Amino acid sequence: MPNFTLLRSARITRTHKIATAVLAGAAATTGLALTASPSDADTSAAPATVQPVSANGQPTTPKDKAEDAKKKAAAEHTAQQAANRSTERKPMAAPKTAPKAAPKAAPKAAPKAAPKPAPKTYANNLDGWIRQSLDIMKAKGIPGSYEGLHRNIIRESGGDPNAVNDWDINAINGVPSKGLLQVIQPTFDTYHVTGTPNKLTDPIANITAAANYAADRYGSIDNVDSAY
Repeated sequence: MPNFTLLRSARITRTHKIATAVLAGAAATTGLALTASPSDADTSAAPATVQPVSANGQPTTPKDKAEDAKKKAAAEHTAQQAANRSTERKPMAAPKTAPKAAPKAAPKAAPKAAPKPAPKTYANNLDGWIRQSLDIMKAKGIPGSYEGLHRNIIRESGGDPNAVNDWDINAINGVPSKGLLQVIQPTFDTYHVTGTPNKLTDPIANITAAANYAADRYGSIDNVDSAY
């Protein structure tokens, strides 16, 4: 039989045997533990219950819980009141603005007065005297025409406003007939037309007074054809 010598590295020492025995024992223990635990069991640890604490870091007491409940109820009540006030508050009406006044119309200019007609002028002769006398007679309502006046003037004085009759009965009695239509002073004073000169020999005053007298006695100077 051959004689073999083991290498040092292949020799099993006492130390190796002890270590191997220890490992084997540990493995057996582990296997027993795995066999005892259900394969489907939750291996995580159950969460620990968290105990509430107060503001000072101490665990809360029933008194603390009661205080917290009161504060929470008070806060909810305040919030509810605010919500109610917000709901009940009526919207503020926008301030009324005064209606704008309509722009004032520019004052109307006063209508210009119609210019007064220039005063009528008359020639200073027999034609002018007759025409002016007719306008006055018309305004006073005394009848007469141009023809009636002209005809009687030519017969009585020839158109001379200063003619004087110093031979008839009136002259004898001291009241001679004068002027275009030969009027005596008493007749002139009685029938003088207001607005004309108070002078017997004034052409306009003499004609209008004579026409006024003739209208009263004969109806119109047009009806006179002789001494009157």
